Amino acid sequence: MCSSEHKPSEKVAKGDTSNTGLSTDAAEQRNGDYAQIKDVENPELGMFDKPLPCFGCGIGWFSLLLGLVCPLLWYYATFLYLRKYYHKDPRERDGLAANAVAALICTIALIITALVILIINLTTVLP
Repeated sequence: MCSSEHKPSEKVAKGDTSNTGLSTDAAEQRNGDYAQIKDVENPELGMFDKPLPCFGCGIGWFSLLLGLVCPLLWYYATFLYLRKYYHKDPRERDGLAANAVAALICTIALIITALVILIINLTTVLP
């Protein structure tokens, strides 16, 4: 065996990770870059390493909280849920589903309120 040839375990020990997919470069870690992780059995392992949008909580949960101020956002997020937006990132599914439930509750409350107002107006108009 020549001195330039190394066993794979020696390469990993010296920091050569070209075949393993792991990054041991300290400069890469300092710059805030993500370390590449590859798994032969599960290629989607590093697919969702990026944080979610809207301050890291996702569009769904952010819309649910902001919907307390403006309920129209619940209907917007419900539209995203029905259009299967969560296929882009499955982590969004729970928040978008919560918005669909909130929009349903809001719609039922509006219908009941409208019926009560209608009944009160009809009883006061008739003698």
